[in-house]
Amino acid sequence: MQTMQEMYRARRGSAFDALDHVRDGDMIIVPTGVGEPPTLLHALSDECRSFTDVQVAQILAMRKFGYFAPESRPHVRHAALFFGGASRTGGQAGWCDFIPNYFSEIPTLIERGQMPADVVFSLASPMSASGHFALSLGTDYTMAAVAKARAVVLEVNPHVPFTHGQCHVHISQVTALVESEDPIMEVGLPRIGPVQEAIGRLVAEHIEDGSTLQIGYGGIPDAVVMQLTDKRDLGIHTEMIGDCILTLVESGAVTNRRKTLMPGKMVATFALGSRRLYDFMHHNPMLEMHPSNYTNDPYIAGQNDKLVSINASLQVDLLGQCGSESIGHLPYSGTGGQVDFVRAANRSRGGKSFIVLPSTAKDGTVSRIVPTLSSGTHATTSKNDVNYVVTEWGVAQLRGKSAKQRARELIAIAHPDFRPWLREEADRMCVF
Repeated sequence: MQTMQEMYRARRGSAFDALDHVRDGDMIIVPTGVGEPPTLLHALSDECRSFTDVQVAQILAMRKFGYFAPESRPHVRHAALFFGGASRTGGQAGWCDFIPNYFSEIPTLIERGQMPADVVFSLASPMSASGHFALSLGTDYTMAAVAKARAVVLEVNPHVPFTHGQCHVHISQVTALVESEDPIMEVGLPRIGPVQEAIGRLVAEHIEDGSTLQIGYGGIPDAVVMQLTDKRDLGIHTEMIGDCILTLVESGAVTNRRKTLMPGKMVATFALGSRRLYDFMHHNPMLEMHPSNYTNDPYIAGQNDKLVSINASLQVDLLGQCGSESIGHLPYSGTGGQVDFVRAANRSRGGKSFIVLPSTAKDGTVSRIVPTLSSGTHATTSKNDVNYVVTEWGVAQLRGKSAKQRARELIAIAHPDFRPWLREEADRMCVF
């Protein structure tokens, strides 16, 4: 019987050797963000013309690999679960595929065979003494794919933290291994300007000591965090752990003591930040990384009392409908976990969900509070789910309000230059 080290050596090879496990027509599952394995995906790019109709499914690709090109589409193409900078151009031009989803439900799509998962390519920590690797940077839907895939290929990197939680793959589950030592990609904090700071202050005023936070990525969510360092006994149950959360831990604001679900523990499903964050994650008993059907399930996350969700949108109409993922018909991002956590906060005892956005775009020439969502806009969060909407001009609380009351609340937080136009449009639509 082979020892674990013998199993490891038998599976170790080059990235190009690992491509032997990919067949024409396969769906390759890759984790979120910095959990993507660059050595494997560069090799796939170099050899893409050797394949036909292979898809690479991923939320938030970070690097523009060689297969992010229209001429690569017949061979290897990206299937976006969420668009980011690397994939947005292809999504808008039509040569990247798009799979609509709720982040919480991607593991279920895989488990039920509604989304194929033939091969897994993932970055992983070094093997532990017990023979386990941690998929700590992108646990998300990848664990469901590991259980379903014909081949599991790991890129093992000593810089990947080994974390606690449901994020471990045993050597016996692994088909092939590739070793790399490149530093893990670091992602800096977004720019925070005066508008973001103003919105951050308004949201922070509504967050009580003892709240549990879900914080999305972006300048406004980070601006909120900067206002919370003097809070006490905050908890974290989120999809993304980033440097802004690390700031709250270091300030003493986050203790997780008053969490009603998994007290004492921070919970997340992917990481996006600096080397300092990744070092903080390594063997940290305060943190657990779990799949998104745990972190993002509204029923599970909503078991946290005083759950606060903070997520950004591109447009909000006068009924409160959010268009958070497209500009007209052009895709910009995706649903991600926004709806998951809005619904979770609504379920939570004492919970609050905040949709945050600047009041204008394009240097003040376009209002983000609009009579109706722009033609073709992908509707993200429904009018029935939205709780608080916040711009730099104020806070609108919508739940339990009539259509007319909602219109008045939202017009009051629109930019003053656009309020007369919005009132006219609301009158015309008989909602004012």
